[in-house]
Amino acid sequence: FSFVFVSLTRAEDKKASGSWSGFVTETHCGAAGAKAEHADCAVKCVKEKGASWALYNPEDKSQFILSGDDAMMAKMGSMAGKKVTIKGDMNKEKKTITVANMEAGT
Repeated sequence: FSFVFVSLTRAEDKKASGSWSGFVTETHCGAAGAKAEHADCAVKCVKEKGASWALYNPEDKSQFILSGDDAMMAKMGSMAGKKVTIKGDMNKEKKTITVANMEAGT
């Protein structure tokens, strides 16, 4: 899983636009939920237990909370437990990614 930074805003903002790969999981289970067998549980945790969708990268063990418009967030459930490539804006300081586009990974 490699990180590709397309462009950087002012360095002090700690924000970057680019694409990142990892597994769609949720904040309650994190790394443990980064697998296909966890998909149903992840959806339940987000809908019923207040978890947030997240992207987990097993290479560097990083986790970023995902946000986006309603249509993008609705798509997260179908991608739970799957490897994806996400394009959007990352805030490194807050460990968040605002998702503009998401595709199933290879």
